[in-house]
Amino acid sequence: MDSKNIIQNALNLSPAERLFIIETLSKSLSEPDKEIEKYWKEEVEKRYEAFLSGKVKSIPYDEILKK
Repeated sequence: MDSKNIIQNALNLSPAERLFIIETLSKSLSEPDKEIEKYWKEEVEKRYEAFLSGKVKSIPYDEILKK
């Protein structure tokens, strides 16, 4: 079934059923990509280790606001 047929069939549903489909599809677009999440986790861990080891220094928030 192609997308045009799906839409046409969906338009024949009750408003509650259409809303359910909209919400379900919307949620599916909001799910995080597991592969991207893995890379972000690795990056965060590297940055945190760099901070703890002194390779990177922090800047106070007030100082950032002054710039």
